[in-house]
Amino acid sequence: MTDALTRTLLVAADGSRPTAQRDYHAARWSEPLIFGLGSPGERGIHVPRPDDAVEAALRNSPESGVRRDDVSSLPEIGQAQVLRHFLRLSQETLGADLNVDIGQGTCTMKYSPKINEEFAGSPQSVETHPLQHSSTVQGTLQIIHDLESCIRAVSGMDAISLQAGAGSAAIWGNVQIVRAYHASRGAGETRDEVVTTIFSHPSNAAAAKTAGYRVITLYPGEDGLIDVGTLRASLSERTAALMITNPEDTGIFNPHIAEIVQMAHEVGALCVYDQANANGILGITRAREAGFDLCHFNLHKTFSTPHACGGPAAGAIGATAELEPFLPGPRVVLDGGEYVLRDRGPLSTAPIRPFWGVIPNLIRAYAWIRALGPEGLREVAEIAVINNNYVMARLTAAEGVEAAYLEGAPPPIEQVRYSWAELARDTGVSSGELGQRLADFGMHLWTSHHPYVVPDPTTIEPTEAYSRRELDEYIDALHTVAAEAREDPDFIRSAPHRSSIHHVDPDPVTDPETWATSWRAYRRKYLGIGPTVPQHWQAAEDAPVRERREKLFHR
Repeated sequence: MTDALTRTLLVAADGSRPTAQRDYHAARWSEPLIFGLGSPGERGIHVPRPDDAVEAALRNSPESGVRRDDVSSLPEIGQAQVLRHFLRLSQETLGADLNVDIGQGTCTMKYSPKINEEFAGSPQSVETHPLQHSSTVQGTLQIIHDLESCIRAVSGMDAISLQAGAGSAAIWGNVQIVRAYHASRGAGETRDEVVTTIFSHPSNAAAAKTAGYRVITLYPGEDGLIDVGTLRASLSERTAALMITNPEDTGIFNPHIAEIVQMAHEVGALCVYDQANANGILGITRAREAGFDLCHFNLHKTFSTPHACGGPAAGAIGATAELEPFLPGPRVVLDGGEYVLRDRGPLSTAPIRPFWGVIPNLIRAYAWIRALGPEGLREVAEIAVINNNYVMARLTAAEGVEAAYLEGAPPPIEQVRYSWAELARDTGVSSGELGQRLADFGMHLWTSHHPYVVPDPTTIEPTEAYSRRELDEYIDALHTVAAEAREDPDFIRSAPHRSSIHHVDPDPVTDPETWATSWRAYRRKYLGIGPTVPQHWQAAEDAPVRERREKLFHR
């Protein structure tokens, strides 16, 4: 076959024109951990010693037991070396600001305006302290108060709490409200089941299970939707809540949602709307009109705060007036022209996190909403739907891929769960291996949440943030990779060829005994050094250590 490493302009799948692909190669520095750099005595900054009076006071203080007996074993390294270390790592990393990131389906990757970083990083934001008196943080409290009003308008709910530090934390908050509500009615022990669907976000089932509920998970029919009769049979006087994402992670909006909510209400259950996939319905449909009691949003998805490599994020909980007393506190209220934090009431559930939510992300979401306004929010949804339909039309023109559940179901809204099952049968190349090869184009392809109900899945969500040229670049790359799989499957299986890291050995990754979540654990498990950290450690790795590290990441 033609050397795919040197090809930069390739004929499109229909032979009509050159593709939008670019010549890409990732940087590879083989950068060690920062603890493996520097040398004893090297300094990035000289910290002045305390004067004699302060040192004597510390020595004679009753709290002197908290003082260390030895010097902290931090890396000793100069400022320039620190800068180069982290810039090198950044060059080995892809992200939403570098590549077309529509392959991170259900995560709603979109552009986060950089002006919002100015707001979030202003001294009025970052130099405040959560224990300050409310009179000194009126601007921050007003943003929280006004952002709650915006989310109320978007959702139709009566009350909002922005205390959650992530969407999953907001789901956990909703589960706690469900528990507290039924307990207040004397049914806390008997209502011990939660019903959800396999294509709802997995955090719904996980939060309910963590809270001690028995989780009933419903699977779809051939149209991708849960059977209404099956749902009715799953509901009983033991049902505490129905927790459902709509559109589900297939991108399909359930047209029977109002009937489904009514069925759950008929048995006394609460209905909780997971709106992680709300990007295609902003300004079009709301939780209130569907009859939901609770809902949540991921502000780092729909409202364009950065994902930040998995955190910190931000979540919003919406509740009806009946459930508002159960919202976690404290709550921001306007009292006599001043914004204050009102203590939680007797029915309020436990705070989700200390103090308040992630203030910088609340500021980002507030700025994004205010810049767009109601008409702009609806336009976000409309463009997201148009982009999704465009990607679906072009991508499914490739041989070996199809959009799941197109027969008999409403068309997908903001994302699509695709299946590469035909290509896998013909070539033996899985959807995961296609994603590995796509890294050679500077892009990312995610499969989907487990279990793989759709065989060899891929979930793509274009959002409103990408131009047609960028969408074409991504689709052309996938067309190319699919064609390569038929021409030379081994070339795909051995990919990526132009990435900073080749293959990650799955065995240690899935074995908790090999995980090293701290420098001390890494030293113990991979360097064979005991838990006691010497005051000075020479950084250079010897050959056996390097071999063990390289075995983990097949360079």
